[in-house]
Amino acid sequence: MLLDSYLVPETVVKPKSFVGLMALYESNYLRLLRLIPDVDRIDGCFRSRVAGDCDLYVEVIETSRYTVTLSLTYHFATDQGLLVNPDMMVRIYLDGRQAEVLAIGETQRHAALRRLVFEHKLELDRRWRCNMILNKWLEYLSDQGHLILDR
Repeated sequence: MLLDSYLVPETVVKPKSFVGLMALYESNYLRLLRLIPDVDRIDGCFRSRVAGDCDLYVEVIETSRYTVTLSLTYHFATDQGLLVNPDMMVRIYLDGRQAEVLAIGETQRHAALRRLVFEHKLELDRRWRCNMILNKWLEYLSDQGHLILDR
């Protein structure tokens, strides 16, 4: 069983360092495997539903021999229509066992995500901030019981 309890990116290495960023990518990968155990074999669109939380939407955008690119998001119904947030595009490096955020919606509507962005604004560069948000969100999704399985 993969345990990411040994990877605590905030304390293992200095934030904003190359080594720290790589540790964060490794932690993201392990958390994604808990959420999507067959990440190297899935294709298409998926939804995870758990009681007391929003539905999680995962769409595989692109696959290759060594990478999987997918989007992770929640869908919210608003008076103005559908809101897709936090709207992350994530690339998973299967051979390197790492996952990084390629893009993230700039406006975060979740208070916890806004707080994370604000807390790391001065301390971390764009990559560190985006990947820290992914790391914490993946931890939350796992704690809530989300799971994506191939059909």
